[in-house]
Amino acid sequence: MIHEVVQQALSTGYLSLADEERLRALMVKPYGLEDIHAFWRLQRATMEGAVKQESREMRQACLMG
Repeated sequence: MIHEVVQQALSTGYLSLADEERLRALMVKPYGLEDIHAFWRLQRATMEGAVKQESREMRQACLMG
């Protein structure tokens, strides 16, 4: 399941708040190696700017006032 959320984010270049919450919920359940690797790919993509996070965009907008 984690890899499905990650694949969508990588395809669209965007991770919504709803998808972030879904990932958090999925990470507390048992998951396999495929999901771990997918999550690592998502982390790398967000650090490199290939995937934007709605939560970070909202935080930046609040800081800019």
